[in-house]
Amino acid sequence: MRKVIGIGETILDIIFRNNKPEKAVPGGSVFNGMVSLARCGITALFISELGNDKVGRLIRDFMIENHLSPEYIDFFEDGSSPVSLAFLDDRQNASYQFYRDFPEKRLQIKFPEIQADDILVLSSYFAVNPVLRKEIIRLLIYAGQQKAIIYYDINFRKPHAGERLQLMPDFIENFRHSTIVRCSSEDLEVLFPGETVTEIYKKHVSPYCKYFIVTQGEKDIILKTETFEKTYPVETFVPVSTIGAGDNFNAGLIFGLMKEKILLADLKKLPENQWDKLIEYGKMFASEVCRSMENYVTARTQ
Repeated sequence: MRKVIGIGETILDIIFRNNKPEKAVPGGSVFNGMVSLARCGITALFISELGNDKVGRLIRDFMIENHLSPEYIDFFEDGSSPVSLAFLDDRQNASYQFYRDFPEKRLQIKFPEIQADDILVLSSYFAVNPVLRKEIIRLLIYAGQQKAIIYYDINFRKPHAGERLQLMPDFIENFRHSTIVRCSSEDLEVLFPGETVTEIYKKHVSPYCKYFIVTQGEKDIILKTETFEKTYPVETFVPVSTIGAGDNFNAGLIFGLMKEKILLADLKKLPENQWDKLIEYGKMFASEVCRSMENYVTARTQ
């Protein structure tokens, strides 16, 4: 059976509004999307790490309740599960403060089996973290050898801007392994300051990966492929919270790949109207999440 495999950080998000805690939910860039996919009936496996503590067990139970197996979680004893404080501003955008205590040895687990046309998802600093880089590359090489679709969300923000030049070879290597690269305009401002989306695609992305998607908050979504480029308008409304919006755009597009039965070989000749459908799924998932305090979409059938 075709499946989606995600790898990334798992964290407990404590969400503040008007400087008061309002809700605590399990989160993480890839995690949010994987929960949404599992809720939609997609076979989803998630690779991550948590402390064997109360927070870790809370998140493990949440995964089981949402049909996301904890089989590939490294539950470590030396350290504690990560926690973030997410402060919503007047526009419901979040700024974060993180608390992490990881052991020296990380991701001490066996990776799941990957088969042709499975989808591997990776994202954020986790995908370029020097401490984890060896394991990330091992997984990317394995997925590529198995002819999986590799979906990479850059998700690189200002707190790590000082590492931009040091990590650039790792970003380029991730592009080289990826089938689809997605990012936000905020990511591009940090990673490639002063360059336009067209310049970034031509110079940094297209030599390695032909499919590039840029979301821009309330502005149009940009799609660039080797045969055409297109923009898609975004519905404007007052969000409840924007936490998980980009993560669930990813989940929606991946859901579309699965629902429409689009395989790796199909992407080379995928018509514009099929890309339209994929972007629409992404918009639909992101929009739903912005209308609630949850980081994921509600359960549905395929």
